[in-house]
Amino acid sequence: MHKNRRPQSSRPQTEELLKPRAAAVELRISFPTIKQWIYGKKIRSIRTAGGHHRIPQSEVDRLLFRTRGKTATERNMVVRRLSGRNQLVGRVESVQISGLMAEVIISIGEQKITSIITARSAREMTLRPGQTAAALIKATEVMILRV
Repeated sequence: MHKNRRPQSSRPQTEELLKPRAAAVELRISFPTIKQWIYGKKIRSIRTAGGHHRIPQSEVDRLLFRTRGKTATERNMVVRRLSGRNQLVGRVESVQISGLMAEVIISIGEQKITSIITARSAREMTLRPGQTAAALIKATEVMILRV
């Protein structure tokens, strides 16, 4: 394969590409660490025409939960701080506050989950788009739809 040719991708062209420094901030790692991950192929990057690395948002989303602890035990402790086990870690897409309520949309991989919480809770948590957050699902029934 020719060096300057871009590999074909099945991903939509509208996917947001982050600069390495922005991706490092989201993942809560240092800039040198993300560069090592790029060179070590731990995180996929796309090269611009000028040779700069850009990281697809989906790659950051894929690694969000894994960066919460260095060992499997530490990662499990993050999940177990609450009694609920159905925690989905993702990225805040949007926060719409209206009156007493707020609609929060969290992107988890290629899926989105919407939650309605109090406006006061959203303000106290200072929820902003791009932040890492977890959706805790607590229900007595879960419906499954075969697709």
